Amino acid sequence: MNSFLQNIFQQIKYYIKSIIFFTLVFILNYNGFSQVPTDPYSEDNINQKIEDITENLNNTENSDEELDYTDLISELDFLKTNPLNINTANKEDLKQLYFLNDIQIHNLIEYIQKNGQLVSIYELQYVDGFDIKTINKIRAYIDISETLKPHVTLPKMIKYGKNNLMIRYQQILEEQKGFTANDDTSASPNSRYLGSPEKIYARYQFKYSNKLSFGITAEKDAGEEFFNGTQKNGFDFYSAHLFFKDFGKIKALAIGDYQVQFGQGLTLWSGLSFSGKSYDIMNIKKNAQGIKKYSSTDENNFLRGIGTTVGIKNFDLSVFYSNKKIDASKIVSDTLDQEDFYISSIQETGLHGKQSEVDSKDALGETIYGAHLKYNNNRLTLGATAFNLKYDTPLNKNLSLYNQFDFNAQENTSIGLNYSYFLKNTNIFGEVSRSENGGTAFLNGALLNLNSRVSFSILHRRYEKDFQPLLSSALGENSKNANEQGLFLGILLDISSKWSLSAYSDNIMFPWMRYRVNAPSDGNDYLLQVNYNPSSATEMYFRFKQKNKYLNNTDEENIIDYIEQTVKQNFRYHIYYRVSNSFKLKNQIEYISYKVGNNKTRHGYLIFQDVSYKSDKIPVSLSARYALFDTDTYDERIYAYESDVLYAFSIPAYYYKGSRIYLLIKYKISKNINLGIRFARTYYNNKNVISSGLTEIQGNTKSEIKAQIRMKF
Repeated sequence: MNSFLQNIFQQIKYYIKSIIFFTLVFILNYNGFSQVPTDPYSEDNINQKIEDITENLNNTENSDEELDYTDLISELDFLKTNPLNINTANKEDLKQLYFLNDIQIHNLIEYIQKNGQLVSIYELQYVDGFDIKTINKIRAYIDISETLKPHVTLPKMIKYGKNNLMIRYQQILEEQKGFTANDDTSASPNSRYLGSPEKIYARYQFKYSNKLSFGITAEKDAGEEFFNGTQKNGFDFYSAHLFFKDFGKIKALAIGDYQVQFGQGLTLWSGLSFSGKSYDIMNIKKNAQGIKKYSSTDENNFLRGIGTTVGIKNFDLSVFYSNKKIDASKIVSDTLDQEDFYISSIQETGLHGKQSEVDSKDALGETIYGAHLKYNNNRLTLGATAFNLKYDTPLNKNLSLYNQFDFNAQENTSIGLNYSYFLKNTNIFGEVSRSENGGTAFLNGALLNLNSRVSFSILHRRYEKDFQPLLSSALGENSKNANEQGLFLGILLDISSKWSLSAYSDNIMFPWMRYRVNAPSDGNDYLLQVNYNPSSATEMYFRFKQKNKYLNNTDEENIIDYIEQTVKQNFRYHIYYRVSNSFKLKNQIEYISYKVGNNKTRHGYLIFQDVSYKSDKIPVSLSARYALFDTDTYDERIYAYESDVLYAFSIPAYYYKGSRIYLLIKYKISKNINLGIRFARTYYNNKNVISSGLTEIQGNTKSEIKAQIRMKF
């Protein structure tokens, strides 16, 4: 422990000097900072929202999964140029503002119904649940001006719609093993990638307000071929959609690729969910948006076909049908009379750079159809969902003890009921679901605003071990909503205009075995965060987070296998301040400790300095980071959000010992053309080989270049 701390002090001695310098600048200029107005069109709130969504990455089983936040960014980016008139918006419209919870939305609608339309955005302060911080988060995306609603026809939409074209290129600059020459003629066909190392993304979208959207998205991952070999059609993945919204009784019509989101995601939810456990304790409830367009690059988590929602008075009926191919490992089973096939596993990476990955591409046909009926009035929402999923080839996975209750057949039907009810400043909600095998799951929760300064949240969940959630995405600790019981309790205290405190505890039980846990177990998850905002230009917080779980003991000398407790603690200090409307600084220090059983505690830390500058005279903005990190092992990795080009996302894991820099340049070539270029490099002090397998790099640096151009016309 002492040597570890000495190493930290040696590495960051000069860095602490810089923090002291910036702190002195802050103190000496405090009065000046307090006069800096909030920039409503900055990206700060969007970046913070993504950080909130991904803050659980340090502690989740699927933490290395690449997530796509295109839908979140594109919808908020659209609202910047097409603000939502909150005086006339309904509940579904307001759910596009991801910064609001359901109580705030309900209270806003009731306030307008009782008092008439707002005359100023700052009148929102009189609505229960709204304060100046909330207003500043949404002010870039809302409007209160009275505008006449023109009669919209399809010819008008086509004539006045806007086009958007985006092309992105990125590549790891160092040579990876999978792209080196292979002189061994007897080597496996999977010993090298088939294609080139660059990753290419292209997206075209035509949009008229929020009424009509047509788009095509295409992506080639690193290692995949491009217009040759196995990819003669160019990109490895294509997605297209045509989406209509609010045409008379037709509230939504999706043709092509789309998403479905109902209830709390326990029965049916596709696409990412922008809710979960975080310091924003009111974010545990999902805001389902029904049927919506799909324009991201996740090659599995969407529907392909047709879906529509029809509204009649207080009822909405959604029906949907999907038929598409997904990746899977297909096994041939010879019999005396014929050759049979079965699926041993479903592949979800979306990568097709190796021959084995190409062989699994589109190997399994998937058909989904179903319906959702919703009743909705000012206070009560009731919903019923039913859908059937069928594969064209049976699943026959080689199950282990821990996952023996997983779906392992050809067809599954799921049904569910969900509800939400508002009583003054309380919102109770929940969902119950059942899979075809009889497995059940339910959750019930409540959000309570006791007054303008105190809020509570509670959620109880019970997902049986035999529940088979093929398309579920409810709040939970496991990667699947099964084999879990939990009670989440959260509190938010606005102590004053400058100080706030949020905390939660989540106590969890796993009645059956889990991956790497060969016995029933339990766990705890705690968070405490104190926020201090001395001015509109300065924000800081301190966060403590602890997670206790069990894992199998890996000591080979033990005669008897047993599980042992793991304890992971994270300590973080974060400060963000605007020196001016053009110049912003951000510092973060994070320390992590990780202990497994009676073994020695392992440690890690991350420190970074961010600088961003946006010129008032020329259309250029710059963002940069310098980071130092040191962890004993990969298990102590720390995730941190990084600024990136529009619609791209970088949330790398910092682990082992080294430093990292990135520089992002955004240049507005003209009113309708934007260019973004990003360079990032990680330097490892104690490694001469980075990664393994086909991504192995001989050396101690890993660099990435990314360039993107966006055109509007």
